[in-house]
Amino acid sequence: MPRSDKAAAVAELTEAFTGATAAVLTEYRGLTVSQLTELRRALGADTRYAVVKNTLTKIAAQQAGLAELESLLEGPTAIAFVDGDPVVAAKGVRDFARTHPRLLIKGGVLDGRPVTADEIRRLADLESREVLLAKLAGAMQGSLSQAVSLFAAPLSQAVRLAEALRQQRAEQADSEPAAELTTEPGTETAAPATELPAEPGTDLSAAPAEPAEPASQPATELPAEPATETATPADGTPA
Repeated sequence: MPRSDKAAAVAELTEAFTGATAAVLTEYRGLTVSQLTELRRALGADTRYAVVKNTLTKIAAQQAGLAELESLLEGPTAIAFVDGDPVVAAKGVRDFARTHPRLLIKGGVLDGRPVTADEIRRLADLESREVLLAKLAGAMQGSLSQAVSLFAAPLSQAVRLAEALRQQRAEQADSEPAAELTTEPGTETAAPATELPAEPGTDLSAAPAEPAEPASQPATELPAEPATETATPADGTPA
């Protein structure tokens, strides 16, 4: 390989190490081209699975600050550079290795830190980002629904209490008898005033009511004077 091509390959690998969210180093000895194509499809569009040269990859790992990976770069090596969810890529590599035992997981890189093959397998046992977000959204929705119920409960209770009080007052009003007026001993109830018919053309509503005149006293009868007897002369001539 010309020197310029080697420099370009090292620069590309260095950028892949520094720009990827994770990388999984594998040994593919004994796998066919069709099986490697199947693995690429299983990893998805967010993961690029590339066969690399160990000598150039060691230089790129040193430039990326991952010198610990040099011990893993032995034998036929292919690296899965992950741009998406590392859990999904780890699951894909692990599941493929279960059905194709010739694929060996060597180790890898996660968030700029070297990890072992066992750590990658444990990463594959975790739930994916999509599943965790779905659970988080469900938990938040449940919390909001519970909060709405807590806020709505006092209001609904107050409405039911007001309705119960209203019904209770209505029942009490229906059950109480009408109040009767009683006359205290020695107290006479005044008779209603007799209304006089209005004369034609007279507006009683505008004229002030005149006070009633006191009842006229009965005429005082003078005692009758005793009758005066006139003496009659003997001859019968009136006096």
